[in-house]
Amino acid sequence: MKRNLAASIGVWSARHRKTAVLGWLLFVVLATGIGGASGMVEMSEAENGAGDSARAEQILDDAGLGHPAGELVMVSGRKAGEWKEAAGEVSAAVRGTGEVQNLSAPVPSKDGKDALITFEMKGDAATSADRVQPVLDAVSGVREARTDVDIHQFGEASAGKWLGDLLAEDFQKAEFTAVPLALGILLVAFGAVVAALLPVGLALTACMAAFGLLSLASHQLHLFQTTYSVMFLMGFAVGVDYCLFYLRRERDERAAGRDAETALRIAAATSGRAVLVSGVTVMVAMAGMFLSGLMLFKGFALATILVVFIAMLGSVTVLPALLSWLGDRVDAGRVPLLNRRGKRGARPSGGIAGTVLKPVLARPKFFAVASAVVLLALAAPALGMKTEQLGMEKQFGSDSELAVAYEHISASFPGGPDPALVVVRADDITSPGVREALGTFDEVTVHEAENVAEIEVPLPAGKEDLAQLRDHRLPEAFGGTGAEYVVTGEVAGSVDFNDQLKRGIVPVFVFITSVTFLLMLFCFRSYVIAVTSILLNLLSVAAAYGVMVAVFQHGWGAELIGSEGVGAIESWMPLFVLVVLFGLSMDYHVFVVSRIREARESGLDTRAAIDMGIRRTAGAVTGAAAIMVAVFSVFGTLSMQDMQQMGVGLAVAVLLDATIVRMVLLPSVMALLGERNWRTPRGLSRLPGAEHGESAHGRGRAGEPVTVGRRG
Repeated sequence: MKRNLAASIGVWSARHRKTAVLGWLLFVVLATGIGGASGMVEMSEAENGAGDSARAEQILDDAGLGHPAGELVMVSGRKAGEWKEAAGEVSAAVRGTGEVQNLSAPVPSKDGKDALITFEMKGDAATSADRVQPVLDAVSGVREARTDVDIHQFGEASAGKWLGDLLAEDFQKAEFTAVPLALGILLVAFGAVVAALLPVGLALTACMAAFGLLSLASHQLHLFQTTYSVMFLMGFAVGVDYCLFYLRRERDERAAGRDAETALRIAAATSGRAVLVSGVTVMVAMAGMFLSGLMLFKGFALATILVVFIAMLGSVTVLPALLSWLGDRVDAGRVPLLNRRGKRGARPSGGIAGTVLKPVLARPKFFAVASAVVLLALAAPALGMKTEQLGMEKQFGSDSELAVAYEHISASFPGGPDPALVVVRADDITSPGVREALGTFDEVTVHEAENVAEIEVPLPAGKEDLAQLRDHRLPEAFGGTGAEYVVTGEVAGSVDFNDQLKRGIVPVFVFITSVTFLLMLFCFRSYVIAVTSILLNLLSVAAAYGVMVAVFQHGWGAELIGSEGVGAIESWMPLFVLVVLFGLSMDYHVFVVSRIREARESGLDTRAAIDMGIRRTAGAVTGAAAIMVAVFSVFGTLSMQDMQQMGVGLAVAVLLDATIVRMVLLPSVMALLGERNWRTPRGLSRLPGAEHGESAHGRGRAGEPVTVGRRG
């Protein structure tokens, strides 16, 4: 009997369940332990940047001129000069910590009501956040003692400390919220404690193993701070979904009267195969991020590919082994209030789906147009999308202590928190031409031994001043001197990062659409299904973009989720959401279309196959979507603006994908296409792997043919 790969793996695991389960546990323990011992390596400023700003950071690194972390403290009084005594106390308290250097005298503002104190943290800037707490405590002590003045602090170390604490707190919140939510949804879906615990346990162990392997890999490919959060978000949601699809099909077959062995084999051959196809599609889509030209996305790609691969591997290996061992005990711990099932834990499903499908299949043209219009209307705000690298003041919210400090310092000392830093390198930095050019600027530091100079230039008008500096002032000063001059800083870094994203999104988009088309073509042997898969995905992504812009750029309804409009979308978010949604939407698409094709191959016409396929998968898709929406929504409630944008964008896209797209748009489009859905390009029909499960060749206990989904 010919089996597909998933069926072969499932049968082997069921027959060697002890080896499969113990092998999985050993793998998880070793990966977690070794990875935890190695630790994670974060990327440097130069590695996280792009263009001239990254070049500037690299020049400084190569010359050993890494900047200490700078801090700013502003003391404000109600009258001119009222700050003097308090400013002296701040300076004394900060100096007394022994952690700072280059402490400046207070510099008054134009109106004399404010004074700015600048200093640097001793030691490496990369570790300054770990050593800044005594300084924060010193400033806070003066703030509490002097109620007659306002004191604000902002800087690289204090922002890094704030960010690190928030990320740790948010990640813990995500874990402790997402896991119970998923468990509750699975308990409702299955009505049994053991059946609900299996997907959660496998997803968590997959994430643990992936964390360990990613830590090891970070020594070669350095990572961004939020990469672990992204990995958990993807890994937990995908891991639970894959197990849910597999487990749901096995229980459906048991409820239809199959014996345990046959039910497990059919689940492996059908849902297991869908998991493999979906997992490979997700991983290949994620690989597109390697083409972005940014190390941030390379880290995201590596993290998501690792966790999806491990979750997929666990779903098709250790899950069949556990199901084989548990047998009917998978229904242990049944909750009567949640159990509206028949024998062997089967719940009649597809009732609501059938009600929705009846008018959709009766009037497919109307519902195809109507659903497309709804998605396009949601996507409309995306036409005005603006992207930028959100600074710390926007990441934490306008009412956070850090954002308030930034705004006050910026208002009194324009250009203070984020001036441009011009890095000049020459064969001889002391040559007359270079010296003359440097003399046209005010704040210049020359490092003769390294032949490098640094120039600080305030940017009160932000991007406009940066463009003037790069396009006119610097070429006029250094043109003809032979010196290399590049600009870095917060504004320059954001502009360069956005420019690289604009260049990188085209090859990424071409890659993921092409690969998705080829994978769908190979999987379903139909170019029509391959094309419609891409078009439906693009509609989901566009709708998600529109909602993100409406909520986080314009602020429409942002307060409902405890957020606010910040006037822009985080610059890495559109590309990330595009790639992730192209991958994740394949979960449902492959699962649903596989079941439709399975029904079609059993002898039904296309409309009847659509009706049966969607009704039979409605319960699993609804449960899987509910879990993904719940997990993503948890991230939408976290403190960081970029995590909120990612969580809301993905949650909305999955919700739309599982409802409007899968329940209305997909069946109506397939109904309109009719038999054209199954057109196979010449030559593909002879390739291996065309079978979609047991419907072609399965056998029951007594040797009778098994027609999947047609019995009982």
